[in-house]
Amino acid sequence: MHAEGRGPQGRAVPRPRLSGLTGEFYGWLHRHELRFQRCRGCARYRHVPRELCPHCASDTWDWARSAGRGTVFTWTTTYRALHPAFVEVPFTQVVVELEEGPRVISSVEGIGEDELQIGMPVEVFFDDVDDELTLARFRPAS
Repeated sequence: MHAEGRGPQGRAVPRPRLSGLTGEFYGWLHRHELRFQRCRGCARYRHVPRELCPHCASDTWDWARSAGRGTVFTWTTTYRALHPAFVEVPFTQVVVELEEGPRVISSVEGIGEDELQIGMPVEVFFDDVDDELTLARFRPAS
């Protein structure tokens, strides 16, 4: 499911596999483009990437570019790390609902948990973790 990479202090951390449809998604992120599969049958966007549309079962789709704007749908804060590589706690994970419909798990940078609000407008930025991996993160919309 995940390959291993190196995180803070050289610890091994889980990484997404950069192959198959997941690899294609991360390939777009590496180009600093947020794209989701968009069904040719019903025109709905979807995430996580998969072969068939969960709405109409079509197997035809394109990678459609997202504007990268959305709102905070919900969030949770982790106070106890469940993996030895993630020692910097607490950390807050958010679910962002993009304008196009998909929801993604990420983080909102530049603000504290006490400043997060349901419905808060956010925009994507691209975090080049290393030469292979880029992540989509969010910040409050300007």
